[in-house]
Formats: sequence, C-alpha cells, structure tokens
Amino acid sequence: MSRIDDAMVAATMRGYDRNNLYAFVATVIGSEQATRLMDMYRVGTSKHWQGATVFWQISSDGNVRGGKIMLYDPLCGHRVQEPFPHINWVHSVLRLPDFKLTQCFFGEHLLPYIRDKPVAIVESEKTAILATHYLPQYLWLATGGKCSCLNREAIQALQGRDVILVPDLNATDDWRKKLNLFEESGIKVTLFEQLEQMATDEQREQGLDIADFLIAERTPHGILEQMMQRNPALRQLVETLQLELVSIKEVKPSESS
Repeated sequence: MSRIDDAMVAATMRGYDRNNLYAFVATVIGSEQATRLMDMYRVGTSKHWQGATVFWQISSDGNVRGGKIMLYDPLCGHRVQEPFPHINWVHSVLRLPDFKLTQCFFGEHLLPYIRDKPVAIVESEKTAILATHYLPQYLWLATGGKCSCLNREAIQALQGRDVILVPDLNATDDWRKKLNLFEESGIKVTLFEQLEQMATDEQREQGLDIADFLIAERTPHGILEQMMQRNPALRQLVETLQLELVSIKEVKPSESS
C-alpha cells in the first residue's frame, strides 16, 4: 500500500495566513478555534493554487494514504468551481512513481485517541471540521466524496464504534443503500434523516449539509475575525493592545435615525 512521508505533511502545517479555508473557518468560529481544528485534523496549506488547502487522509495506524488539494472561496467557504473544479491529489501533483491511492476517512487518525465518542460521518472535510466545533460530543469523520470510503474495506476502521451517517441533502437515499455494508461487518450504524425531512425545496436544490445549518449563526470570535480581515488596522490594534473580546452586540438603528 502506498503512503506519503510524514515530513511532507509536517511541511504543510503552516502558512494559514494564506489558506483560504482557514480564513473562512476563522470568520465562523474565530482564529484560535480554527487553528486548533486545522491542527487536530492535520489540514495543511498547499502552493498548488494560491490559497489552496490540503486534506491529508491518515489511517488509524498512522499511515498517510494521500492528500487531497482543494481551493475554497475565503468569503463564502464554497469550493472554487470556475473556470474548472479546483481539486487534485498530492501524489498526482508531485508525480510520485507507482503511487496507488487507497483512500481512508478524513480524520481517521483520531480514532485511536478518541474512543469515548460515537462516530459521525459526513461527506465534506470542511463539514467535519466545523461540526467538531458545534457538536463536540461526536467524533466527526468525512468520506471526502459522495460515497467515497463507504466500502467494505474502508469501514473496517470503525469496528467496535457506534456510527451515525449524516449525508448531505439529496444524498440520503444513496447513503441508505450503504447501511447493509455496516450491518454485514458487525458495525452498529444509524442514518440521520432529519435534515432531509426538515429542509425546504430550495435547500435541497442547493445540496446543503449539516454545516450550512450549524453556521447560520456565527460566533462572536468569528464575527471579530471577519471584521479584522476586512480591516487589517483593526487586527493590528487588537494585537498591539492585547485586547480581549468580551461580547458583540447587534445595534439596530432607531426609527428616528
């Protein structure tokens, strides 16, 4: 089985000031939490495209199976699709000879260290990161694709764990078909269908996932980070004076103003 050297992963664990995904996540939950989660999930910065992110897939035994490079819009957090889908793999970019990609769950390396939580599986790596902040009672993993890693070989890493599948809108039926794989492997699994049931037609058309609902209300630190990104002078003021955020309140203009 092919693997990537750990030193390559370590070399990417910096440069978050030029990482578009980090910039977006920071505006949602604040820079401190964004840094913590990027480190926790071993998310790196890639030079392949300016602002690109690399999601390392590290198996539960510590082997780096691969690295998926993606580019996000730093303002809305959506993947950059124009003029082409910005997605590639580290082994392809580096032209590693005879490399055979065998994918595992994004975040799988956390399984041996977090044993007391049920495992929740989503499609998007970004969603796993954000859901960890909002719903820390679960260990969040990502398939990295609509049904990637939902195969008999990959799910063996989940033996002995309680698993809940949390599909994107419009993917619920496809993920329901995968339940037999878990059951046949002796893995206790449930399917979270409430998102599909509560969604509007417009939300289904957009293909939203659980993170889109979780981040509808941004945290105070996220709001401050967004303000500082828009106005670098504010960041300099906060850092120079070592100011700490106490609270943020919405001020509505009076009817007479």
